[in-house]
Amino acid sequence: MRLNDHRGGLLVTFDASNDAFTRLHRTFVFHLGVAVALAWTTALYAAFYAPWVRNIRPLIDPATTGRVESTGAFLFGMPIVLTIAWVVALTGRDMLRHFRMMKNQALEFSLAGALAFVIFYMAIDRAVTALLLGAS
Repeated sequence: MRLNDHRGGLLVTFDASNDAFTRLHRTFVFHLGVAVALAWTTALYAAFYAPWVRNIRPLIDPATTGRVESTGAFLFGMPIVLTIAWVVALTGRDMLRHFRMMKNQALEFSLAGALAFVIFYMAIDRAVTALLLGAS
C-alpha cells in the first residue's frame, strides 16, 4: 500500500503484487496451521497406543539394522518440523515478502505448499505406522 499526494490530498493505492502476496500468504498460513493441528492430533492419538521403546525401527521392519529412533522422536519429529515452519511463516511475513526465490508468487507458494504436504504426509504415515504396531 502506498500513499500518494494527489491534488493536495492523500490517495491510497494498493500495489497489486503486495495484495496478491498477502492473500496467498494468509491462505498458506491458514492451511499450514490446519496441517499442524491434524499432525499433532494424530501423533498424540498414536502416542497412547504405540509401544514406547528406545528403538522402534526393528518393530516396524525387523530386517533393518539402521539408525536408532525412539518412539517419541518417531512420532513427534515431523509435527515439530511443521510447527516450526508454521511459526516462521506466521511471524516472518514481511521477511518472506522481501525474500523471493521466483518471480511468480503463486508458483512459489505452490512449491512451499507441496513441501509442507510431503512433511504432513510423513507425519501422518508415521503415526499410522505406530498405531498399527500398537494394534498388533
